[in-house]
Amino acid sequence: MDTAIAHPGDGPTAAGDPLLRIDHVCREFPRPSGGSQVVLEDIDFALAEGEIVGLLGRSGCGKSTLLRIIAGLVSATRGEVLFRGQAIREPIKGIAMVFQTFALLPWLTVLQNVQAGLDAQQVPEPAARRRALSAIGLIGLSGFENAYPRELSGGMRQRVGFARALVVEPDLLLMDEPFSALDVLTAETLRSDLIDLWSQRKLAIRAILMVTHNIEEAVFMCDRILVMSSNPGRIGAEIAVSLPHPRNRLAPAFRTIVDDIYGRMTAGLAPARGTKNAASTASLTTWLPVIGAPRIVGLTDTLAEPPFDGSAELSALAAHLHLNVAGLFRIAEVAQMLGFAELREGTLHLTASGSALAASGIQNRSGLFAAHLLRTVPLAAYIRRVLEERPSHQAPRSRFLEELEDHLGTNDAEHTLTAVTGWGRYAEVFFYDHKQRLFSLTRPWEQVT
Repeated sequence: MDTAIAHPGDGPTAAGDPLLRIDHVCREFPRPSGGSQVVLEDIDFALAEGEIVGLLGRSGCGKSTLLRIIAGLVSATRGEVLFRGQAIREPIKGIAMVFQTFALLPWLTVLQNVQAGLDAQQVPEPAARRRALSAIGLIGLSGFENAYPRELSGGMRQRVGFARALVVEPDLLLMDEPFSALDVLTAETLRSDLIDLWSQRKLAIRAILMVTHNIEEAVFMCDRILVMSSNPGRIGAEIAVSLPHPRNRLAPAFRTIVDDIYGRMTAGLAPARGTKNAASTASLTTWLPVIGAPRIVGLTDTLAEPPFDGSAELSALAAHLHLNVAGLFRIAEVAQMLGFAELREGTLHLTASGSALAASGIQNRSGLFAAHLLRTVPLAAYIRRVLEERPSHQAPRSRFLEELEDHLGTNDAEHTLTAVTGWGRYAEVFFYDHKQRLFSLTRPWEQVT
């Protein structure tokens, strides 16, 4: 592999046209009831050689959809993506992607997994093997060439994913939340290792575009951060990060940038003027995170008690709950969507409904949760309505999953339906039999067979 990367000003792309140009890209999906849902609207930015740029935004804002458009895996409804001046309409040479999940072939060894991309490019066997071994050594897995994925830790498997992307020597590396499936320590190690390789010019790649929902991760790694707003996804702000590497998370300058981004992201979550609460306007096909109902209820309990007494800064609340702020942010988003909290400029406030939930007894909580769930989450109300309309009051999971997949894709549809299933069961809006993968209005053990 090459041992140097290009930095701004080093090559013709930096001096002239950008390496990547996203030109007024929009993406829409058809709705089952007719019309379309706009996921991305007028996305317009450029990426120069030598940059690490982050796409940062709340869950469901279209970050991953945009990355897949750039990778040539999804088509734009309007606008276009240009790589070195060439329009991208399918996966092309020069762009590689690292996914959130490891996506390794379990029947292949580490060496075979890494070499697979070169085999697809018909690189001769001796050269392919040499390059694969070099990539494996570069990402710190020498000695594990003959191991199978099942024999590796999560962090080691993700290193294989990086090696597989790097071995094809792409100009542009796309990363879709590549550290989110790892434990905190492993993720931190991998981030630092990647930045070290980048800073020491040991990678052949010329630019990195990464998707993340983790604010500190974006500030730690990126030269520029594009903050995306939601419904539909737009570029809401562009923030330059000029801090030298390696970056100290505790440094005042680092914390200032983090706090600024939190303020920008949560400002867009405030309720519209004149509304009574902060409940969101989620659609039937809005992506939803898998956050358990007890965690949402527990958050209202914590907010209601001293020392917070109804409101808390996210950073203070995260420390109190021993959570990273990114994880807390997702719980707070769901609490706001359900109308139990309002998130404004980095501070989470209980609503009157949230206070009532925290003050209620165990038996009353499910009723309050159910009322808010059916009012604020259209998918939950839709499942309930379908069950009520069917004579059997039952419906298979596939009935709803296939409909969601048309709009969200397989993985996001699974996440969304899993999230709503958990909330619905907690609130007893409906019940779910895991063995039969069946929704019902009656408890599985009460059904007559």
